[in-house]
Amino acid sequence: MQLTQDFLRTKKLPHIWCPGCGNGIVTAALVRAIERAGYDQREVVIVSGIGCSSRAAGYLNFNTLHTTHGRALAFATGLKMARPELTLFVIMGDGDCSAIGGNHFIHSARRNIDLNAIVVNNHIYGMTGGQHSPLTPTGMKATTAPGGTLERAFDLLELAKGAGATFGARGNAAQPRQLEQLITRAAKHKGFSVVEALSPCPIAYGRRNKLGGAVEMLKGMKESSVAVERAAEMDEADLEGKTLNGVLFSIDAPEFSSEYHRMIKKDHG
Repeated sequence: MQLTQDFLRTKKLPHIWCPGCGNGIVTAALVRAIERAGYDQREVVIVSGIGCSSRAAGYLNFNTLHTTHGRALAFATGLKMARPELTLFVIMGDGDCSAIGGNHFIHSARRNIDLNAIVVNNHIYGMTGGQHSPLTPTGMKATTAPGGTLERAFDLLELAKGAGATFGARGNAAQPRQLEQLITRAAKHKGFSVVEALSPCPIAYGRRNKLGGAVEMLKGMKESSVAVERAAEMDEADLEGKTLNGVLFSIDAPEFSSEYHRMIKKDHG
C-alpha cells in the first residue's frame, strides 16, 4: 500500500486502460523495479510518447514528460545530456518505438546513451486505431491488414543490438516478477538498455485475431515463452513458435553522455 501511495498519482485513478490490458501489470513491475533499485524518487524521470502504454506517465508520481508520438527518446536524450545524474525510464509502445520513433530508437542505441527503454509490445496500435505495427506478427489482422499482415516483424532486440544497444531483455505481463527483475537489471546497466515487455491487448488485437480474452492471452503468452538459459539446451525445432525471455545480451561499452561531459571538461580544463 505504501508503495502505491508513494509512487502513484492516486488522484488520477482509475486508469483508462481496457479490462484485461497488460499495461497496468507492466507499470506495476516498473514501479517495483524502481523501489527495488533504491533510487531517490526525485532523481527518477519517466518519459513517454503517445499511445496506450504511454499513458502510464500520467499515473506515476515521479518527474514525468508526456511527449509527442515517436519522440520520447529524443526528449529523453536532451534531458539526459542536460542532467546526466538523473535516471530515465522511457515508456513506449511497439508502434511508438519501432515505427514513428524508429529512427530515434536506432540512434539512441548507436550512441549508447544511458536511457532505459521499456517497450510495451502488444503487437498493434491499440489507442490510435488498431493499425498493424512493425512488431505485428506476419499473418495477424489489424485495421490496416484486414486479411492479415504481409510484412515480417522486427525482432526488436536484434534490431537494438545491431544498432549498438548494450543491454537487451524480454519479459511479459504473464510473468510480472521476472519482468520486474529484468527492468531492475536494465536500470543498473550503464548504457542504452531495452526491455521488451510483451503485453496482451484483448480488445484491438485479441478480439480481431480470435485469441480469446485476457486470461487466454496471458496463458498463451506464458506457455510460449522459454528462458534463454533453457533455450540454449533445446533443439531448433523445439523452439519453433517460442519466444525467448530473459537477458538476451549485456555488453560493456562507452556511454555517450559520460563521454561527452568528459570531453567538455577536458576541453575547458
